[in-house]
Amino acid sequence: MLTLERHNQIMELLYKNTRMTTNELCEQLNVSAATIRNDLNFLEKEQLIKKFHGGATLPDQSNNLEFHKRDKINNIEKENIANEALNLIKNDQCILLDASSTSLALAKKLHIFDRLTVVTNGIYAMLALKDVPNITVIFIGGIVTKNSGCTEGLLGVDLLSKINADISFVSAHGFTLNEGLTDFNIYEVELKKQMLKRSKKSIALLDFSKFENVSTASFCKSNELDLIITDNKADNKALEKYRNAGINITVCE
Repeated sequence: MLTLERHNQIMELLYKNTRMTTNELCEQLNVSAATIRNDLNFLEKEQLIKKFHGGATLPDQSNNLEFHKRDKINNIEKENIANEALNLIKNDQCILLDASSTSLALAKKLHIFDRLTVVTNGIYAMLALKDVPNITVIFIGGIVTKNSGCTEGLLGVDLLSKINADISFVSAHGFTLNEGLTDFNIYEVELKKQMLKRSKKSIALLDFSKFENVSTASFCKSNELDLIITDNKADNKALEKYRNAGINITVCE
């Protein structure tokens, strides 16, 4: 079992059970206690879990980087990526936006359309669009945690099952060929998986800092993406590797 896959399973087990002992995790994953301890050390370092003597539990999710802090990182690149994404949207479409700061940058530009339906779990994207007369906003419900800019969990899956979207626009904490799109928040990741299932096209909005980074949970394989939009600071060697593997990439200026 790959390390990332094991980390994903640990997070899924903690999501279901809130807390588990090292012995319970060993039995569930069929690995040694030493392996589990190494996994828990890594996950705690990433602020994804909180260890206690003999096991681990989920932390206060407010420890994750607050949305308003993330929103201020690589602003110019996010604006350029959003402008490029705007060219792919047409009137009368239904689009899905995740709760990322790059998707928020895109949401703020959608007032130019005559008629559009936007489905999102992003609180700030919803607030940016709710009073725009030509846009119908469908907000995906769920759990809202402190300092979060999104709803989390699978309470909104039933609503998503009734949606047939033209395009999903998502971002991620990291992207590699082997792991695809990955993120740190297991709750939001599960919702992103469902969002991508409900759209005809899946487009990743990734600034240069996301490439060759891996976070805890995978939510989209690299070969399942229709397009990646990035900025001109992205590493050329990495982009060449992705393109050689058949990944469609647009680099905006």
